[in-house]
Amino acid sequence: MTDLAPLIQAVEEADSSKLLLGAVQNLASAQLEGAIPTLIETLSYNNPGAAVAAVEGLILLGSTSVPPLLELLDQHNYTARSWAIRALAGIGDPRGLVTLLGVATADFALSVRRAAVKGLGSIKWNWFPDELREVAQEEALEALLFVVQQDEEWVVRYAAVVGLEALMLPIANHNLLWRSAVQAQFNTMSDHDQVLAVRGRVWLAQQRLQQVLPTSPITQAIAEHHAPLTSSDWQDILAKLNEIKNNARDYAGEGGSRRFEKLAALSVKSAAK
Repeated sequence: MTDLAPLIQAVEEADSSKLLLGAVQNLASAQLEGAIPTLIETLSYNNPGAAVAAVEGLILLGSTSVPPLLELLDQHNYTARSWAIRALAGIGDPRGLVTLLGVATADFALSVRRAAVKGLGSIKWNWFPDELREVAQEEALEALLFVVQQDEEWVVRYAAVVGLEALMLPIANHNLLWRSAVQAQFNTMSDHDQVLAVRGRVWLAQQRLQQVLPTSPITQAIAEHHAPLTSSDWQDILAKLNEIKNNARDYAGEGGSRRFEKLAALSVKSAAK
């Protein structure tokens, strides 16, 4: 059994960027739950390499990392918050959904938006109860469509195409209305997006969606997996999604950008509750 104490001590005593990076990598690779507070603290350091290693470690630890990551979002350290969002996107836990919705559409940092939109596509949808899954997926779909239509940064639009593909592959044959909306958007982008890399990624997504069969293993996996979340977790997620829908109606006349700016603020506030 790995002794955690010396690994944490090495992080705390590292007196150079190189030593800190190595110490965090060793701590992350141990995959021990007790390392989470130190890994999260590393996110606030001025050391991108160590932060990347910490994010990778938190992703490996999975859903256990989510509650402290959500708590971090309420702090005023934007650097730590941006790395926490990357970790939430990589983990795919449903409790991070509301945060990713707001960040993907309104955060000022393109790298953070990019991580969030990819994360929206790879949320663990198979964890959701049947009665909640479609509500959550619809919010993700709306956010991703907004991003591919409105975001000025091509790398974010590219990531949103990846997110849309990941979202639609398991459900393309179960919701033809959504599939039609995504296909229409992809057709528009394949003809009119100014960046060849984005158009190429759209063409790939179109091909993959056309190849989906109703009996594919991806589709069936939704009903076979059970989430480690509690009923209280699901009630909290539903309450936040309902709050988003209520706010969407309130802001409908203000335009998509204004709506999502307010939803981004809501997501951070609600994540800390």
